Amino acid sequence: MAFSTKNSGPMSDINVTPLVDVMLVLLIIFMVTAPMLTQGVEVELPGTPDAEPVPGDDERLILTVTQDERVYLGTTEIPKDRVSDVLSNNARLATEKELYLHADHRLPYGVVVAVMAAAKKGGAQSLAMVTDPVAKTPAGAKALDE
Repeated sequence: MAFSTKNSGPMSDINVTPLVDVMLVLLIIFMVTAPMLTQGVEVELPGTPDAEPVPGDDERLILTVTQDERVYLGTTEIPKDRVSDVLSNNARLATEKELYLHADHRLPYGVVVAVMAAAKKGGAQSLAMVTDPVAKTPAGAKALDE
């Protein structure tokens, strides 16, 4: 088998293999990181110094109550008076029986309790209140030793 060495000048064709490799790596990076960027509805969670870490957002069913008392299941808004109905028809809650509650720290206590009662009525056997692991002192609060 003989090779021709007649044309030993510069190549005029572009080798696209390295370009395709780089593009595939970038595609994989974006596919992995994109789901991590979506967090659902933004609320200011109350802080506690001894908060335990909870599973990632994609691994749990989250019920969120915002400062203006809107209720979301995941990222879908649901009417506050229909929370128990929506949860009782949720297939994931029916199998897992576990619900995580994100409630804005500025909400009145009664609103949070009402949503918790509706969630329990809707079939949540295990209801976890999610807090911010960094302790925040509420405005106007005083230390116990004062």
